[in-house]
Amino acid sequence: MDGDAAEGGNVVNTMRTYDRIATHFAATREYAWPEVETFLAERRGALALDVGCGNGRHTELLADHAERVVGLDVSRGLLGEARARATDRGFDAAFLQGDAAALPLQTETVDLAVYVAAVHHLTPRARRVASLDELARVLTRGGRGLVSAWSTTHDRFAEQESDRGFDTTVDWTLPGGETVPRFYHIYAPAEFEADLDASALVVHDVFVSSGNCYAVVGTDGHRG
Repeated sequence: MDGDAAEGGNVVNTMRTYDRIATHFAATREYAWPEVETFLAERRGALALDVGCGNGRHTELLADHAERVVGLDVSRGLLGEARARATDRGFDAAFLQGDAAALPLQTETVDLAVYVAAVHHLTPRARRVASLDELARVLTRGGRGLVSAWSTTHDRFAEQESDRGFDTTVDWTLPGGETVPRFYHIYAPAEFEADLDASALVVHDVFVSSGNCYAVVGTDGHRG
């Protein structure tokens, strides 16, 4: 299988997986992550983007910090859940189906972005870095984004070597006991930084919290 076919297969598989579990998955994802709340606390913008928006819990939070918000996900099922949440909660957002490695937005239009718990579903590495490049492309100069991925520091992976990332599958268990495997690339912290450095993003802060790697990123200024 050539590289393009492998990448296309990953997109389709991720879409089918999350379409299959969308309703149950969304029901377990009620609250925004505290790290996202902290990132957004003092920030505002004209346009905000939630990459891999899932059921829209972070899109809802972004709506309090921007004039317009876009939530993007590969799964139509999850986008349906996100639209329902927006209707129920009374927040305005546009929801688009799309690929994180080929964002359907114009260059330098996004002031605030969150790309949370999604990059680890992409394969191979070149596609993960391409998605970071895409985030850099759409961010305005002075815009900021928060990127996160599962890390080898997570308790689930305590028996793995913490200094090396790896591919794995993590099952989602539906009501009734059916399991649905989900692809993950589990990042070692140093590898996470290396992928960020390989992209067009400028890293302003990087840290580990609750078993996840995080980075505050932009396209201007110097690292740190």
